[in-house]
Amino acid sequence: MEDVQARHANPVVVDAGSGNAYLGFVVYELFLKDAAGGELVSIEGRPELTERARGRAERLRFDRMRFQTAHIDAAQYPERIHLLMALHACDTATDDALVAAIRHGADHVAVVPCCQAEVAAQLKEKKARPAGSMALLFQHPWHRREFGSHLTNVIRALTLEAFGYQVTVTELTGWEHSLKNELILGRRVHRDNRRARLQLQALLAETGVQPRLTRLLGITPAGAAGAGADVAPTPGSALASGAEPGPDAAPGSPSEP
Repeated sequence: MEDVQARHANPVVVDAGSGNAYLGFVVYELFLKDAAGGELVSIEGRPELTERARGRAERLRFDRMRFQTAHIDAAQYPERIHLLMALHACDTATDDALVAAIRHGADHVAVVPCCQAEVAAQLKEKKARPAGSMALLFQHPWHRREFGSHLTNVIRALTLEAFGYQVTVTELTGWEHSLKNELILGRRVHRDNRRARLQLQALLAETGVQPRLTRLLGITPAGAAGAGADVAPTPGSALASGAEPGPDAAPGSPSEP
């Protein structure tokens, strides 16, 4: 937030899958309440939570908080997003948040994933096991859940890198507060990163999984039809328009080859 506010007079922050919007209220209180400009948009699919949060914002006079009742994958996003965040958006909802960030060219991304079940299910259902001993990593249900969760977040980080983000993976808070504690941070510095994309495609091929995030962005496993082609960005996105790297790009940092 400090970086965003230093670069933009009217930053736009999106809280995807905001629930009761507690995170949004904290961010607004700390960074936007006394600022001259900027707005925070909360997106939540449950109307009762949206109405409750809107009423709280009115009582607190947080006038630049906006609320939208919509699922993350169907929301109307601002044309310009400086920071997109998602706290404990369950399972593939985190993927939808990352897709929104990538398609809308968000300068910064901050997500704390939760309940990553899709990849574990794919590991269980797929018939062709990986070669060698890799299948032993998820032979037991407990290991499959843990390995699937870890693999999900590795794929998410690599996907952000493939689309030009510099990624940091760390802890949000102490483990005594939450076991869903992995924080994935992304800062857009390039248009894309072909090396990361090739690594991602190889990982998908080796593990035999293809989570929602990669399906929605058209990233195919290495060796699949069309895998060697560049991923086509969504029309109207910053990537599709051929825009220069975002305002957060490091000076003189070229796109990856």
